[in-house]
Formats: sequence, C-alpha cells, structure tokens
Amino acid sequence: MKNQRISVIIPTWNRVGFLEKAMGSVLAQTRPCDELIVVDDGSTDGTADLVRTMATVSGREIRYIFQENRGAAAARNRGIAEAGGGLLCFLDSDDWWDPEKLAVQEQAMQEHPGMLISHTREIWFRRGRRVNQKKKHAPPGGEIFDRCLAMCVVGMSTVMVRAEFFRRHGLFDESLVCCEDYDLWLRAAVHEEFLLVDRPLTFKNGGRPDQLSNRYRLGMDTFRIRSICRLLEQAHLTPVQRRLALAELERKCAIYGHGCIKHGRREEGEAYLALPDRYRKGAGPVPCGDADPSGRGRRSGETVRSPAFP
Repeated sequence: MKNQRISVIIPTWNRVGFLEKAMGSVLAQTRPCDELIVVDDGSTDGTADLVRTMATVSGREIRYIFQENRGAAAARNRGIAEAGGGLLCFLDSDDWWDPEKLAVQEQAMQEHPGMLISHTREIWFRRGRRVNQKKKHAPPGGEIFDRCLAMCVVGMSTVMVRAEFFRRHGLFDESLVCCEDYDLWLRAAVHEEFLLVDRPLTFKNGGRPDQLSNRYRLGMDTFRIRSICRLLEQAHLTPVQRRLALAELERKCAIYGHGCIKHGRREEGEAYLALPDRYRKGAGPVPCGDADPSGRGRRSGETVRSPAFP
C-alpha cells in the first residue's frame, strides 16, 4: 500500500519549557512527518519565537497557527481542519515520542487497512521520574467499548488516526474543558475496533498541578457521566453495550453522588444518585440549574445532559 501523508498536530498553551522536547522528538523521527502543525491556543510565553527558532535551526517547515484561548479540544479541532494528511497524529506539548514511533505505527496501519485508529503503549513519567502503570491503565486493543467506559484508556499522544475517522465520528467536543479525549474515544468505540501497536513508543509526562487532569481531578467523573448520558440518548447501542453503559453510569453516579452528600451538597448528590434510574426508565436528561459539566452557565430549568457541576 502506498504511504499516506502524515500530519502531526501539537496543541499548546504556555508550555514553552516543554515544547522544544516535544517538537524535537517529531523532527527526529526516522520516518519524517509530512506536515508538522503547532496550534498555539493563546500562549503568552514566547511559544511563537521558539517555533520560529526550531524551524530555522532544523531547516524544516513548521506550520504555526495562533488562536485565542479556547481550550485543548478547540486547538486539536483547528489542527484537524488545517491538516492535509491522510494519517493524523497528536502530540501533547509536554509529551514526546520514540524516534521509531511514526515508522512503526504507519507500518501497522498499512498492515490493517480496515482500521481507522491505532495507539501505542506509553512510558509514564511523574515529576521527572519513571513510574509503573497499574494494570487497569494497560492499553487495550480490538473491541474496547467496555474498557473505555471507566476511564480514558487511549493516550492522546499515542494515536495515529485516518482522516476518515473524524468524518465518521465527529470532532472533539469543545464544550468539555477536560475528558474530551475520553468522550471521542467512547463514541468511536461503539462502532470501531482500536488497533494496539504493542510497543512503548510514547513518553507521557505528568504529575504537574497545571495539567487539566489535576485541575479537575475531583470532578472528572462528572464529565464522563455527561458523555455516558449522551451516549445513552444518541448512540445506537447494542443491548450489551447499553447494559455496560448503564452499569458504569450507576457506579460513577454512586461514587460522586455520595461524595456530594458527604460534603453537604445533598440536592446535587441526590440528583446524581437518581440519574441512572431515569435512563433505565427512558426518562432521559435531567433538568438542572445554572451550570453544567462543561462549566458554562445555563438558564435555570434548561435541559442538559447531567446534573449541575459544582
């Protein structure tokens, strides 16, 4: 099969201290990408100067796109819209790649022409030290819908995606301030198999307080609850998938709902605890107050996809 053009998209926001390593790992690939796009989501830290310098030093063309700060989902979507490749890869600006990543993953995609998405294993670092992943974080392959319900099991920086994937399953949900990757992979896993490239070709850097996963750690499951609710309302689930989705919704709502009650937010907690039964009975969305899991305000009484986010 003829090689397709590969576009690499790096969304970034005030990560100039990490971006050089990320970009350097792309420029050092044994299979060079055909297009490197850096989407600057409103940085104020000299990101533009760094990109220009790296383009000059490397002698490689780097497309730099600046936009007002709109969040990670919007930055990735902008990159998708601008990309010209048939294969798209994403690299978070604080992660980096093994030099063989694109070559190995492209070969895997060529060997499985019917697969729209592949992902690799990761090596994790926390505050500069390598850490071992728990068994539950091991990336799965094949039909992974059940694994996608509990948490995000597909690393954003690990994927290689055919452009057709986004035409079929849509883009990242820009109303979500976090868990937008969980949301998209879950939607896709209803219908798609995921190809696992069983090599650790991606290095994930975490454990810092500025990361979204830490900023929203205590409320992250409310975003996931919203995604499951929307799936139950909109997706054509098989009976098994619906049963699995309802079971995970009940588990997440129980944990979060009881936590709310414990911390004095009884009304909110009871709304979450009642949510699974509404979906079992086909009642659908819950009317709520002035906020939703995306953090955007709503008019009182407007129907949204889950109870109010604190």
